[in-house]
Amino acid sequence: MKQTGKVIDLRSDTVSVPTPEMLQAMMQAQVGDDVYGEDPTANRLEAMTAELLGKEAAVFVASGTMANLVSIRAHTEPGDEVILDANSHSFHYECGGYAAVAGVTFWLVQGDRGIIQPEQIAAAVRADNVHFPRSRLVIIENTHNRGGGTVYPVETVRRIADVCRQHDLRLHMDGARLLNACAAAGAEPADYARHADSVAICLSKSLGCPVGSLVAGSGEFARRARRLRKMLGGGMRQVGYLAAAGIYALQHNVERLAEDHQHARLLADGIRRTGGLQLKYDPPETNMLYFDVLPPRTPADVQAVLRKEGILLNDASGTTFRAVTHLGVTRADIEKAISVLQTHFG
Repeated sequence: MKQTGKVIDLRSDTVSVPTPEMLQAMMQAQVGDDVYGEDPTANRLEAMTAELLGKEAAVFVASGTMANLVSIRAHTEPGDEVILDANSHSFHYECGGYAAVAGVTFWLVQGDRGIIQPEQIAAAVRADNVHFPRSRLVIIENTHNRGGGTVYPVETVRRIADVCRQHDLRLHMDGARLLNACAAAGAEPADYARHADSVAICLSKSLGCPVGSLVAGSGEFARRARRLRKMLGGGMRQVGYLAAAGIYALQHNVERLAEDHQHARLLADGIRRTGGLQLKYDPPETNMLYFDVLPPRTPADVQAVLRKEGILLNDASGTTFRAVTHLGVTRADIEKAISVLQTHFG
């Protein structure tokens, strides 16, 4: 049977699209040549982000992958080593740019749902020996995607920063969903960011922008990041049209993130009441959840049912699925998804 009506897209918060109000803000943007530093809207977005994170400066970049790569390269030299969780986005989903472009190696630490502890970092630091690469950078991901949207406690980040200072390491926070972490933890972005040398945030996930991320740090870090952005082909011209979407998002779409978290918990409750599905991480901390399909049903069964009903999910791996709530998903959408799952897998 052919599906009709609205498609409920739970594959990722990256599928969120600008609202009419955001599009109107984009159309009204004042623009200039950003490579010359003359785009007033891009300059304003960068200043707003720096203030939000309590940093000296911020740089608008094309994507979260570019934000992380620019940060890795800005903090390291070829041959250095980076310490991070084994399930980090930078390791799994960023095309090996750390090796191909930055020329660094990764030392992978097994965290608890992506959350690594200061003691693990201290144990991973290389001895000062001519045979070893130089430990130089630590990356933490907040929220952690493959961990199920897990949130770093602010105190853990502070303790990690202490270890980094003791060992002359730099600390980068991949905060693609940092504002989700803040909504869940009841913290301000600067509460996290003050402990890191650089922080990346993404605009094109639950904030609803069509494209873009920002990376923030010291003035010197930002100057280096801007040069590296240009090297990677990320110097954009009249980018204020995109920056205007980011300004709108920071002004209007941050407080509503808690609604996405509520929807994720509602969906989790519905899955919990089925017999054929099982939550992998329970309860969800933010806007994403993972669940497994139990025998004798198969992932193919799940996909066939959901496609027929107009519901899209990502097959994370094996028997595991991921669902992500975002501003394009309403409570009614979640209730429909629950009804479908309970009808076919209850």
